Amino acid sequence: MAPTPPERAEAVLTRSPSLAPLLARGAVLSPFRRPDPSAAHPRTRLVLPGLRPDPAKLAAYAKVCGFPAAADTLPVTYPHVLGFPLAMRLMSARDFPLPLLGLVHTSISVTRHRTTPSAAFHDLTVYVDGLAPHRRGTEAAVVTELRLGDELVWESRSTYLARHSTTHSEGPERAGDPELPAVEEWRLPGDLGRRYGAASGDLNPIHLHPLTARLFGFPRAIAHGMWTVARCLAAHGVPDAAGVRAEFRAPVLLPGTVTYAADGGRFALRGGRGRTHLTGEVTSL
Repeated sequence: MAPTPPERAEAVLTRSPSLAPLLARGAVLSPFRRPDPSAAHPRTRLVLPGLRPDPAKLAAYAKVCGFPAAADTLPVTYPHVLGFPLAMRLMSARDFPLPLLGLVHTSISVTRHRTTPSAAFHDLTVYVDGLAPHRRGTEAAVVTELRLGDELVWESRSTYLARHSTTHSEGPERAGDPELPAVEEWRLPGDLGRRYGAASGDLNPIHLHPLTARLFGFPRAIAHGMWTVARCLAAHGVPDAAGVRAEFRAPVLLPGTVTYAADGGRFALRGGRGRTHLTGEVTSL
């Protein structure tokens, strides 16, 4: 019989962590990580109570992602931005077994149980849900929950992949998806990563400038994955109570041109030469 995992401890924060020192700590510790799906991982639930979104940051986020300005509800992807510093605190900690450098955001699923007022005070909870073997390495799942009082109003599950050699072969390569009809073409400026980073707080150097992106093997800066899904959802529209799933397939180089495609609840973001950057689906609850 497998041992029962320990109960999760709860750590209550008084403010949102600063991302820059967490990125630095994660970078320093990355060379010492030994990814393994059976490794121990943080069991702490981080809780940030009484969080009210900053109106200026929210407005900047809505603008760069294409959501309506001056809305009285949070964009469906914005709670991820609020929870990201807490997730980074967990993933940059000494007891997180995957290297932060090179960690790839592979998917996100969101359940919005109802609209989330932008002027309300919310309670955030973030925790690592576990590690799993992947055909290309080890994947970690991070859960974010947003509550209004005692009510769970929004929750997400993100997966992050650390690539390394493995003998695990489950999970076949994806089959080709049916091509969705093109809806719009978007020309993305070279400073998009800096603009989204300023609005979201995610200042990972791979998104900011060609020179810093080249340090990590990219020929140019790449768009944030969460910008790509947010921009698609802003164009697609999301019901008040909805489920969203998205898979990040390939990076979007900046500057560049992409095509937003959609049919029914499904959507995709495509680049040149038939390359698919993102696929997703919206369902009404």
